[in-house]
Order: sequence, then C-alpha cells, then structure tokens
Amino acid sequence: MSVSRRATDAFALQVMLGLCLIWGVQQVMIKVAAHDISPVLQAAARSGISALLVGLLICWKGGWSQVPSTWRGGLLAGALFGLEFFFIAKGLQLTTAAHMSVFLYTAPIFTALGVNWLLPSERLRPLQWLGIFLAFLGIAFSFAGGISFADMDRDMLLGDIYGILAGMAWGVTTVVVRGSRLSEAPVTLTLFYQLIVGFVGLLLIALFSGQITHFNLTPVAVGSVLFQGLVVSFFSYLVWFWLLKRYLASNLAVFSFMTPLFGVTFGVLLLNEPLSFNFAVGSVLVLLGITFVSAEQWVRRKVRALLQIDQR
Repeated sequence: MSVSRRATDAFALQVMLGLCLIWGVQQVMIKVAAHDISPVLQAAARSGISALLVGLLICWKGGWSQVPSTWRGGLLAGALFGLEFFFIAKGLQLTTAAHMSVFLYTAPIFTALGVNWLLPSERLRPLQWLGIFLAFLGIAFSFAGGISFADMDRDMLLGDIYGILAGMAWGVTTVVVRGSRLSEAPVTLTLFYQLIVGFVGLLLIALFSGQITHFNLTPVAVGSVLFQGLVVSFFSYLVWFWLLKRYLASNLAVFSFMTPLFGVTFGVLLLNEPLSFNFAVGSVLVLLGITFVSAEQWVRRKVRALLQIDQR
C-alpha cells in the first residue's frame, strides 16, 4: 500500500542540518586518513562494519521476510552504492576534499530530476525549479573560488569527474529506492542491501588492485573507519532512509545542498584550504535556493488554510 509523504517541515530541516554536518566532514576524514589506509579500503571497511550492525538490527527487529520481493531492487541499489564510493575513493586520490564535496553533492540534482520524471506525485513546481537552479548555481560559484582552469592539471580534472559520477550514482540510488518496492521495505533492509553489496564489491576492487595491503593501524586510520562505519554509514543513513519514507524525496534532496558548504568549511578548518569570497556568495545562493523550496510549500499550506477559513 502506498504511503503518503509530506512536505518538509521544521523538524525535517533540523534533522537534515545534522546529517549534512556529518556528511560534510566525511570527505575530509577520508582524505586525512588516506596516507594510512587507501580510500577504497576505507570504503570497504566502513561498509562491512555497518552491514554487520544493520544485519544484527534486522535480526532483532525483523525485516528479512521482505527479501523475496525486494532483492532485485536491493542488488541494484547496492551496486550503485558501491559504485558511488568507488568513484569517491578514486576521486579523492586525485583531487581535493573540497572539490569532492562540491561535485558529490550534485546528487540532489539527479534525484530531483529522476523522481520528477518517475513519480507524478513529486512533480517539481516552478519556484522549486528556481530553488534548485539557485542552489546548484551557489555550489558552482563556491567551487569556482580560487580555481584557474589554465593551471588545473589533468589528474585534478579527472578527480572532479569522478566526483560528478559519484553524485550521479548517489542520485540514481535514491531514485531506485523511491521507485521500487524498497520504498515500502524497512529502512534497515534497504540500507543492508546497499552496505553488503557495496562491501563485497569494494573489497574485491581493493583486492584485485593491490590496495588490500595498503593500511597502517594508526589512530587516524582507525578513527576514520570507525567514524564512517558507525556514525556515517550506520546512524546517519538509517536516519536518511527514515526521512525518505516520510517526506518528499525531491524536497529532502534540495536541503542536502547544505552538505558541500559544510564540506568546504571543514576542508578550510582541517586541511587548511583557502576560504574565498566565492564561497560566501555561493553559500547565500544555496540558502536562498533552499528557502525558495521551503517557501513554496509554506505558501501552499497558508493558502489552503485561508480557503478553509473562508469556507466556514
């Protein structure tokens, strides 16, 4: 049975703010620990840890009964999830964490466009389209700060392309979840599919590429993997899928535009990356875009309330 999903409210915005803070520091953590453990192996380890925890949670709360009706969508979502983190890992070996944060979070563009095409109930309205455009323009403006394409080397450009591909994989993953039987499955089962398939795929990549031996058990390496496995892949993803079951995916996707701004900020604080005027202007554009999306929902609710008062 289809479940009605509502527009984002103040509670959803607060939760998304917390998630964006967590996701924003993620790329920086991977980059910081890359000298001690390869990014691909980090991605595999975090997925394995989280898959174990989610599997135990399913055993406790139940949910395995829906595997026969969801495994096809689960395998596809898991493959896309693994592909996303493969592109992130490859990209972070070539480009900066700030660049990766910006390009990865083009994902909401692909999500919003995908659900707009696939799900009639989530058609974007003109003001929301404008909000998405402004948010994307803000991200692009933030990214443009301090970059000279004449000086950009080929490796960095390739790393940025990996970032866009990662964003596309993430966006399509969300569309698959929303457009398949996974949308009505327990969030724990949906997450387990992605984690276990991603773990197997990334571990095989690390094995065949020789990265399986690139690790040193330093505090930074262990801390990075545990943070990603426990906080990012387990806690934050469960919350994210919980939100997807209750709120419109197109609205949530636009709110996640805050994440690259946090990512660049953490890059400045932890990796000493320069802070440009472009970032400040881009931040305003992103927040303005998010406001447009929220205002559209708020205005419609107020109009309906006024009409109900008039009818009385």
